[in-house]
Amino acid sequence: MRIRIVDAFTDRPFGGNPAGVLLLEGEGGFPPDAWLQQVATEVNLSETAFVHPLPPGGEADWALRWFTPGGEVDMCGHATLATAHVLATSGLATGTVRFSARCGILAVTAAEDGTLVMDFPTSSLTEVEPDAAVERALGATAKSVHDTAAHIGDLVVELADERAVRELTPDHAALRGHSRRGIIVTAPAEDPSRGYDFVSRGFFPALGINEDPVTGSAHTALAPFWAQRLGRTELVGLQGGARTGLVRVRLLGDRTLLIGRAVTVVDGELLTAP
Repeated sequence: MRIRIVDAFTDRPFGGNPAGVLLLEGEGGFPPDAWLQQVATEVNLSETAFVHPLPPGGEADWALRWFTPGGEVDMCGHATLATAHVLATSGLATGTVRFSARCGILAVTAAEDGTLVMDFPTSSLTEVEPDAAVERALGATAKSVHDTAAHIGDLVVELADERAVRELTPDHAALRGHSRRGIIVTAPAEDPSRGYDFVSRGFFPALGINEDPVTGSAHTALAPFWAQRLGRTELVGLQGGARTGLVRVRLLGDRTLLIGRAVTVVDGELLTAP
């Protein structure tokens, strides 16, 4: 089986967020979960996507699952982008491709220039009281804290400014257990003329990922969060610490479009079958 590593939310190699993508042959379903987890642990990226074709005529074209080194997740943006990129560049899909996933049907449309537009459900946001333990683990004071929808399970922690986000050196072990999935810190851009409207970083130590460079799914919460504050429904987010990527978002009520590009950097063969 061919396995690829694709950098998502970037137009150049070694940027954005790398994801493993494994295309499974036939319509017979997924291999055992234990094998999928072993592959994801071996790849050792924040996400590895597994996809197999579905019979024609249904509500989706491909079945898609995502595994981190620590377990399966309900929703992943960058690995979905990476998978759609592989299908498009391999000639296995044109135009819009529909994925059946644990979070529902996700559609991705490929433009001729390689841009990919993902149609995801918009996350709900529920304001909660700042947790002193989270603030201590982050080493920062929260302006506000919001919980997100069930399929995401992150806490969105608003900080004072972009510098506070960039300079964070959190205690990753201490962050474990404070959210269902991870902690997203965010702040408005210091200078929007640089090409982005807000910044964020994502920490997921409970899933074996201390920091995720670019978390597409988190932007289904960041889009409504910043749209309300900035008064616009089309925004650009910059995420990451040492490694960064750009996510263009367009808020359409209960749906959010996540827009980006991807680059394949490794194309190889997995020698161990399930």
